Amino acid sequence: MLKNQKGFTLVEMLIVLLVISVLIVLAIPNIGKHFETVDSKGCEAYVSMVQGQVEAYRLEKNEYPTTLDDLRNAEYLKADNMTCPNGEEIEIVDGEVRLKTEVDGTGGDGSTSA
Repeated sequence: MLKNQKGFTLVEMLIVLLVISVLIVLAIPNIGKHFETVDSKGCEAYVSMVQGQVEAYRLEKNEYPTTLDDLRNAEYLKADNMTCPNGEEIEIVDGEVRLKTEVDGTGGDGSTSA
């Protein structure tokens, strides 16, 4: 009576688990790379948005803001929106919005470029 029953053997189940495990191992590093790309693109978009707010401030006040606090105090930026999505800080230099590492001449490790 048991010979007519259909089902998976233990070996077949182990093979399926092995295939699923290999797919997961291959997928996880690619997901991490996509998060870095998303943060980078988000930072570029944020810098562009803040640059637009700088231009709006200039049109209204006839001068460029000197700091992000000027934009925040004039309600062009929210108080909690002062850094890029990836955590990098930005600054305003002569009416242009830049990443802070580009402004102070240091790399990410604090070394100066000569």
